Amino acid sequence: MKRKISVLAAVLLAFGLAACGNNNSQVSADATQNMQIESSVETENTNNTEEAEQTVTSEDASNATDEMVEDTSSEATESSEEDGGTLVVYFSATGTTKGVAEKIAGITGADTYEIKAAQEYTDADLNWNDSSSRSTKEQNDSSARPEIGSDAVSLDGYTTIYIGYPIWWGEEPRIMDTFVESYSFDGITMIPFCTSSSSGIGRSGQNLADNAGTGTWLDGKRFGAGTSEDEIRSWIEGLQ
Repeated sequence: MKRKISVLAAVLLAFGLAACGNNNSQVSADATQNMQIESSVETENTNNTEEAEQTVTSEDASNATDEMVEDTSSEATESSEEDGGTLVVYFSATGTTKGVAEKIAGITGADTYEIKAAQEYTDADLNWNDSSSRSTKEQNDSSARPEIGSDAVSLDGYTTIYIGYPIWWGEEPRIMDTFVESYSFDGITMIPFCTSSSSGIGRSGQNLADNAGTGTWLDGKRFGAGTSEDEIRSWIEGLQ
């Protein structure tokens, strides 16, 4: 009888150990699964956080870039307004004055405007040896005002104007008087220049200033046909 009881106890003990082992295994498996789930959730949260941070960073960078562009654009506009514009106005019957005007424009970055006569000057018109030539008659009449054929130019935004012409009979061509009497140069610095084979600028710059009646007129400069760009640049730099 005691032997049967001992055997029965051993069997019950074996069952108990097996059950305990299974329970421990289950607990271990459940714990492992829970850890994996928590790890997955934590990883997902971390990824979401990183994505959120990256989104915020991208938005900040974009906003910063937009602000930089706006600031740069604003500075460029302010700089343009402060510097003002430069214009080179010229009349050139033979092309000599045009060559100097283009060099001035190239050095200063200026716009150009060519004064063209409504009735173009021919070689015969420019014959200074002919007392009856058109140019001779005009220059002998200080009230002559040849008509300008080129479209009118707006002077808005310009603070400096170089104004060039050839010297005819020691003075400015009368068409230049037509031009300066047609515009207001208030707030503009006017810089005369002329071209000739030998004659100086004389009173031509002062004549233009008197006829214009507006603007701040500087002393002018005479150039020859072969004047170099370096010579013109030196003159321009000396004006500043």
